[in-house]
Amino acid sequence: MSYRPRIPSLDRRGVLRGSLVASAALTLPAVGAAAPAFALSGRPRAAWGVQVGDVTASSALVWVRSDRPARMVVETSATESFRRARTWHGPLVGSGTDFTGTTPLYGLPAGEQVHYRVTLCDPEDPRRTGKPVSGTFRTAPARRRDGVRFLWSGDIAGQGWGINPDIGGYVVYDEMRRLDPDFFLCSGDNIYADGVIEPSVPLPDGRVWRNVTTQEKSKVAETLAEYRGNFRYNLLDHNLREFNAQVPSIIQWDDHEVRNNWYPGQILDDPRYTEKDVDVLAARSMRAFREYFPVSTLRASSDEGRVHRVVRHGPLLDVFVLDMRSFRNANSPGRQPDDTTGILGAQQLRWLKHELSRSRAVWKVIAADMPLGLVVTDGATDFEAVAQGDPGAPLGRELQIAELLRHIKHRRITGTVWLTADVHYTSAQHYEPERAAFKDFAPFWEFVSGPLAAGQFPANALDATFGPDQVFVRAPDRANVSPMESPQFFGEVDIDGDSGELTVRLRAQGGSVLFSKVLQPGRVGQ
Repeated sequence: MSYRPRIPSLDRRGVLRGSLVASAALTLPAVGAAAPAFALSGRPRAAWGVQVGDVTASSALVWVRSDRPARMVVETSATESFRRARTWHGPLVGSGTDFTGTTPLYGLPAGEQVHYRVTLCDPEDPRRTGKPVSGTFRTAPARRRDGVRFLWSGDIAGQGWGINPDIGGYVVYDEMRRLDPDFFLCSGDNIYADGVIEPSVPLPDGRVWRNVTTQEKSKVAETLAEYRGNFRYNLLDHNLREFNAQVPSIIQWDDHEVRNNWYPGQILDDPRYTEKDVDVLAARSMRAFREYFPVSTLRASSDEGRVHRVVRHGPLLDVFVLDMRSFRNANSPGRQPDDTTGILGAQQLRWLKHELSRSRAVWKVIAADMPLGLVVTDGATDFEAVAQGDPGAPLGRELQIAELLRHIKHRRITGTVWLTADVHYTSAQHYEPERAAFKDFAPFWEFVSGPLAAGQFPANALDATFGPDQVFVRAPDRANVSPMESPQFFGEVDIDGDSGELTVRLRAQGGSVLFSKVLQPGRVGQ
């Protein structure tokens, strides 16, 4: 457990340090020295850390990246000593998946701490192995009384604010890791493929923000290699690697994994892109996404699969991960009186209604990558999310959400809570039919938190169609406030095993709780 690998040496085309060479706050390699025998032996190295995803009461997915072709082997144990360890033989990783691999673990004990280590073996000689890389995670509980606690946020390396050595990199991840949650829900914008990372950016107060930069972050991503490099960029940060080794994740995606405000079928009018077909760009990004994250419904070696899924975390919690990007219709003024595609697509909506109806969990967290009642614009006339600023009866994408909310009410589905990020500030909205133009739904809460490592923006307007009341908001009064000027935001959800109460805390980097709300179990609406 004490060994931490070094980031491999990258040539000058791989890492452009700009003016960062003299900075000692965050150097690359960023972690402890490797033993000389391994450094000189040409053995495979897992220098990008490990990740675990989609943990349930009995299963998990373990991820690693090698620096060369290798066989992935995982060992699990109840103790750090790895006595009586169980061995899992994983895939052969190679250039076809950018040397990434994922190994599924099954038959794990519920509600237990699992220690694991990943060893990469030379495929020509299994005796030639790299230094193991270790991590740990907790499986979901089998008993209600054990409780659940997790964090959520999104928006990483956006608006040109990347890994800054002067402030220690992505230090918010270290703060979240110390809270020791059961898992982390990332609500999307894991990367900003359309955002260039410059060596330095001047700040309004005269200071200079300095970035670690790479070749792939010097332009907008278009090729598969460039998308891969965008996902790899964040793993240069030691805080994120240490977080990944301790906290399992549930990952979803949004627009910036491909390009700002994209939708299927879009043809770009953007001089930065030589590839104008967004469907081509999205396919390349999705391939890199499935390679770099352990997601139970995706396989790195296959083009099949989907992002939307249910991750069941014991009797208290089901997490319904939505994909509000891949199946949406084109962004528009949103005034259509009939819209069966909406923001989810007809098939995903049917899936969500079915899975919510069959869920027996006390709480059903709907992980949305975009907010419902906040007006998010796309240009002068079009809208990017659900709301379009018309406070009247549902139109456009609102029709699909109205159908879903009606289903939740009429099927008496209890314990639904909406979590999202996307808008780069933090807020809490309560939706109430008595305030709404559309009234056939039960009251519910939506909580927003983010960004983690991106610019902050002023609060969006509210659309009254579903009757939102913004009970809390913390947002700047100008656009693109850097992480050096304002603390980053993340949320915490704590479900008590005895009472079943769910507490949401909106947190700011630095330890402060900005807002807290306790919700009672067993209710259709809150």
